Amino acid sequence: MPTPPLRRSELATPATSDRMTKKAAASDADLVFLDLEDAVAPALREEARGKAVRALNEHDWGRTVRAVRINGIHTKWAYGDIVEVVAGARENLDTLIIPKATAGRDVWWVDVLLTQIEENLGLRKRVRLEVLVEDVAGVAHVEEIATASDRLDAVIFGAGDLSVSQGARVDTNFRPRDPYPGDFWYYARMRVLTAARVAGIAAIDAPYPDFGDPDGYAADARAAAALGFDGKWAIHPSQITIANQVFRPTEDEVARARRNIEAYRAAESDGLGATSVDGQLVDAAHVKLAEQVLAQHDAAGR
Repeated sequence: MPTPPLRRSELATPATSDRMTKKAAASDADLVFLDLEDAVAPALREEARGKAVRALNEHDWGRTVRAVRINGIHTKWAYGDIVEVVAGARENLDTLIIPKATAGRDVWWVDVLLTQIEENLGLRKRVRLEVLVEDVAGVAHVEEIATASDRLDAVIFGAGDLSVSQGARVDTNFRPRDPYPGDFWYYARMRVLTAARVAGIAAIDAPYPDFGDPDGYAADARAAAALGFDGKWAIHPSQITIANQVFRPTEDEVARARRNIEAYRAAESDGLGATSVDGQLVDAAHVKLAEQVLAQHDAAGR
């Protein structure tokens, strides 16, 4: 299975704010998305398209993946978002983020429209996609969604709207208001993660709204990383460094991975199927894990 793309941090930025988009372009986020949806008042959503296009075309984005979150395909804005942004930004757009996907057909619709636009414009590269799963229908159909298009690079867990769809009693950080025995979002997170792994794409964790609580954000990120998530949304630039650190293998993990591979290869040359390192078993499964760690390390070091 291919290594998912580097998506340790995905920074949300309102497309209507020239100051914020300029700052975002100079950030260390792996991906920045200019938001045409929730961060923009309904009266400004059509105007926001032009602002997003100008930011994509005029700023120096370096190696940062340039993305735009469109409005949901059930809204009156989605078609215009896709047509105007792709036609205006052309090769300066890398990715579109589809919010509130409920089934594979939602991704398919965007894919087909993009294909037609790209052919008509003669674009040299295909626009990539990421998709937000943020309601109960999306969770129920997440594997279908994650495998609906070969344009997809990531599936994103969205706890905010899922809270509403689920009828959950949560606070502004989407945590349960009353004591709950365990991880409140474990089921939804694992559904998203499993679907992403089936599709061979990245799994991105939900935002943490309280950007004044870096310790809380770091704890949330570490919990997602422990499950296997590849990255997390950042709603403020201060969260980028935390995400980039949490979702990158530590020096100890990298050193251990290299030792395990070296020892296993030596044992393999002697006709053995397993060995030990520091008193612990190392077999083929451990080698696969070590190779994954080194692949993540190499990607983060680019």
